[in-house]
Amino acid sequence: MRIAAMFSGGKDSTFALHWTALTGNKIVLLITFRPRTRYSWALHRPFVELTPLQAEAMRLNHVIIDVSGEKEKELDEIKYWLNKLQKEYDFEGLVVGALLSDYQRMRFSMICDELGLKVYTPIWRKDQADYMRLLLELGFEILITSISAYGLPVHQYLGKILDRNDVETVIRLAKEYGYNPAFEGGEAETFVLYAPLFHEKVCVEFEKVVVSEYEGYLKPIAGWLC
Repeated sequence: MRIAAMFSGGKDSTFALHWTALTGNKIVLLITFRPRTRYSWALHRPFVELTPLQAEAMRLNHVIIDVSGEKEKELDEIKYWLNKLQKEYDFEGLVVGALLSDYQRMRFSMICDELGLKVYTPIWRKDQADYMRLLLELGFEILITSISAYGLPVHQYLGKILDRNDVETVIRLAKEYGYNPAFEGGEAETFVLYAPLFHEKVCVEFEKVVVSEYEGYLKPIAGWLC
């Protein structure tokens, strides 16, 4: 089947691509919707400017489309562009990296149903701790690009590429402080520097913006294939 992918550059959408390739489907297009606001109900914002590098590393077609970032309005914009791109690239399904968000999964399912597209959410309701461990086992290199969760210290994790010890600590702290260990509640955002589908690694330069002990984000300065 010819598949398009909602692609933010983070761990979940990148893993969804990995699953799509393993199942024998043809990935014809990566679609990155870039909200004009920093916070969006349905979309990932940090580091989407560097997604073209990831697409280049994977040798996949890619488009970036700006949307409002306003709740519900952005969904109408997404529907409009998916309809337009479907006609141009002739895809039959859409893969989405939704893990726990009912809002995200239901809204994309409704849009795809209206457009006659099959929707795939391969990581939906996966055990989050096991999922985080699996990503590292597969060779994912995951950069933390933002943090917004009590119990997840900025000085320790912002701008960090996660290793196995980090993942185990994140899982332990999640149990202690009550956040989602795979960050599905927005506790942190990620950017994938390398994964099994990549032919080259993505390198990035960034500036850290620290808001408080438990909140901060990275501002991308430059990126390249290395």
